Amino acid sequence: MKRLFPDNTLLAALIAASVAITACGGGGSDNGGSGNGAPVSNISPAKPANTQDTPASSPSGLTPETPASPPAAASTPAGVDPASGTGTTGGNDTPSPVQAADNTVPIVIDSNVGRVVNMPYVSVTFCVPGKQDASQCTSVDHMLLDTGSVGVRVIASALGAAFGDRLPLQTGASNDSTGKAAIAQCALFASGYTWGSTRAADVTIGKKTASGIPVQLIGDSVFATTPTDCSSRGAGLNTVAALGANGIVGIGHLAQDYPDAARYALPATYYYCPTPSSCTAARVPLDRQTANPVAAFATDNNGTIIRLPMLPPTGRASVTGELVFGIGTRGNNALPSWPTFLAVSDRGAFTSDYKDRTMTSIVDSGSNGLFFPDSTLPVLSGWYMPATLQSLSATMMSNAGNVQSSIGFSIANAQSLFDLGYAAHDNLGAPASAIFIWGLPFFYGRNVYTALSGVQAGTQMGPYVAF
Repeated sequence: MKRLFPDNTLLAALIAASVAITACGGGGSDNGGSGNGAPVSNISPAKPANTQDTPASSPSGLTPETPASPPAAASTPAGVDPASGTGTTGGNDTPSPVQAADNTVPIVIDSNVGRVVNMPYVSVTFCVPGKQDASQCTSVDHMLLDTGSVGVRVIASALGAAFGDRLPLQTGASNDSTGKAAIAQCALFASGYTWGSTRAADVTIGKKTASGIPVQLIGDSVFATTPTDCSSRGAGLNTVAALGANGIVGIGHLAQDYPDAARYALPATYYYCPTPSSCTAARVPLDRQTANPVAAFATDNNGTIIRLPMLPPTGRASVTGELVFGIGTRGNNALPSWPTFLAVSDRGAFTSDYKDRTMTSIVDSGSNGLFFPDSTLPVLSGWYMPATLQSLSATMMSNAGNVQSSIGFSIANAQSLFDLGYAAHDNLGAPASAIFIWGLPFFYGRNVYTALSGVQAGTQMGPYVAF
């Protein structure tokens, strides 16, 4: 659900991720899910449009996601080959130009879409399957990079209605006797849902292409009638303004978003639609489900690394980082000598201990704060607002039972941070019940590895999170 507050306050809105937390009743309970394996969503703040802005635009945005210090870059030093880590400088004092490796793309965290905060974005090129000339492709920037969900979802208006119609509709639901009805999807998030058709597209991120994978076209005007068991789950997140992004790039641990939907016609998940206004719950084969693009790459397809710089206590106006494809497949994505490994479930779940309370946890780039229960911290408009900076810690515990890592973190007064008008903060926190979400603040100053399920990724078999 989306928690609304008076116009002169900030609000916290739950947005995009599809992490089924079985220890919390399948993602239901206080985090706004619907039970029965429903996704747990990411979280974003918002400031009403009529709130007084500071010198730049103030952080805002609904969901899951300026002129101060310049952007900080998480990049390879000049004169170093990013693929091998070896020097490329010649015999003079001027370093040779460094070409980005073909398995890396930039991440930007800024306030250019909906005045949001802590929303990591990448750019994606969509092409009609098998067609790579410019007339058959279009690029969309500010796609939310989300380790807590699976699958590519793009807002129809951001893609362009005419281009979206050129992407082939997916058909072939297992319980569709004709095999010809279009497949559509309701993706549930704690703040609501996205609704739209599933279509095939070649999806390119940087220089990596996932050919002909199913994607969700959110807000597809061809399928304007939303089934009631979907629309009853909360607010529609079918516009750029509602989502705070032009779409979502879900790079979690699974290759497809809902494997159980291949066996069961789950409520408010997949549908086959003989007509645009008549849709029935569907069983959908894995190859027709919204797909993780990384798993569909030809190489560097066993996981990802998100690299973001450290932040000062007040944050930064904007940040540039790096998304790296593959783990242990080449020199620029090797695991560190002594990494912390967290064995996780297929949905990324493990446990954390905070103030003698053990609870289900996830590490999720699509959540824009640290979300955990602490009745001693004052709360205003859904965010922690301590009078002074709080230095805290929690212990991550691997599902394998052999790793415990104590993680220190800080929680600042969210109102004071929002007043700065910056896009990046590593000390934002908000209350949650029975769950600890290590959101984007955890990623700053770290290399965070997300390994896919059932594949070898470096020295370990996925799924795991490492840092």
